[in-house]
Amino acid sequence: MKLATLRLPEGRTVAVRVDGDTGVETGHADVGELLRAGGLEAAATAEGARHDLAGADLAPVVPRPGKIVCVGLNYRNHILEMGRELPEYPTLFTKFAEALIGPRDEIQLPPESDKIDWEGELAVVLGRPVRRASAEEAEAAIAGYAVLNDVTMRDYQYRTTQWFQGKAWENSTPFGPVLATPDEIPAGAEMVTRLDGEELQRTPIDDLVFGPVDLVRYVSTIFTLQPGDVIATGTPGGVGHARKPARYISAGQTLTTTIDGIGELVNVAVAEQAGAAAPSVGEAARA
Repeated sequence: MKLATLRLPEGRTVAVRVDGDTGVETGHADVGELLRAGGLEAAATAEGARHDLAGADLAPVVPRPGKIVCVGLNYRNHILEMGRELPEYPTLFTKFAEALIGPRDEIQLPPESDKIDWEGELAVVLGRPVRRASAEEAEAAIAGYAVLNDVTMRDYQYRTTQWFQGKAWENSTPFGPVLATPDEIPAGAEMVTRLDGEELQRTPIDDLVFGPVDLVRYVSTIFTLQPGDVIATGTPGGVGHARKPARYISAGQTLTTTIDGIGELVNVAVAEQAGAAAPSVGEAARA
């Protein structure tokens, strides 16, 4: 099953089950609310209003996660390209909901940074509360997966040894297009990142040092994970900062991030207007 959050013309959002080219309302305002209400199984048989998904305005699939936990240095090839050793424990940092944009929204390039990089990632979405999870509990707590791009301001990331300030810029992180339940993900699924059609990253999503179950177990040791919380599992090799010469995203370029069985993010980068009022959470400016 696949679920999405649609923005409707009247200014509200709805959670829908994706049936081919149609979105069927589940009775919830968004996929996060659906998960917090324990409505995942009921969504499979929901028969609400129907929406044509062709050209639909998709919000971040979970617009306001309570927690967004991100993992750094978790693909072997990326660790090697950055000149580091394989970690003993996951490297964790966080984002806030203000960073999230929809799968077709514009990425806002802040005027303060000129070293803005791509990082395609598999995102894990929690479906039930879990604390100090066993492997079985962690697996059962995963509602599904989405695509995320951890667009990173490298100059700010490396100002200190703490990465947070390079990772949490508003309206920078595409997330969606759907939540795909685990059965939707094919064996050997790959993630591909492209910039203006040029392939920059291609890696099987199971080449992780710490897989989804490992991450749920580890993070839930620290605090309770709740329905709708998100874990971004890290990026593979091929980032712009590690290239020689380094490459970064410029205004007008299109960043595309795809994972087999889930779908595709397509986001145009635009220059953020300094001093402009910030959009509401997840409501990045659209052309």
